[in-house]
Amino acid sequence: MEIEQYLRQHGIKVTKGRIAVLDIICKSDGAVSVEYIFEECKRCGMNIDLSTVYRSLELFEGKNIVGKFDLGKGKYSYALKKEDHKHVLQCKLCHKEVEIDCPMQQIKELIKDKTGFVFDKEELDIKLEGVCEECRKQE
Repeated sequence: MEIEQYLRQHGIKVTKGRIAVLDIICKSDGAVSVEYIFEECKRCGMNIDLSTVYRSLELFEGKNIVGKFDLGKGKYSYALKKEDHKHVLQCKLCHKEVEIDCPMQQIKELIKDKTGFVFDKEELDIKLEGVCEECRKQE
């Protein structure tokens, strides 16, 4: 990916700091922490403030370039957004359907943070069945 061009396509002013932050995220296998990004920048000889990393991530999240995953206790990780993977929830009584964003990335990040375990394969049905709130109230 040509990072400068990618930033311009998303209406983002190109700076060395933003290029470095996005490049680190793009080259990472999974989600990464702010601290990891900051340390990688320093390791590569980039003189960048931690606040620049935070501001860049906020901007990228606002432009729907990266996803932010809450790991609890004030910790977050960030990953490049790929295709929007969705799931459909269907009520088995009234057959109403609701589409939601896939929560699996958040779950994978929580598990990785707590156990160090990383999944190499993911299998989760796209359509999930249950009972909606309205039908539960009628029962």
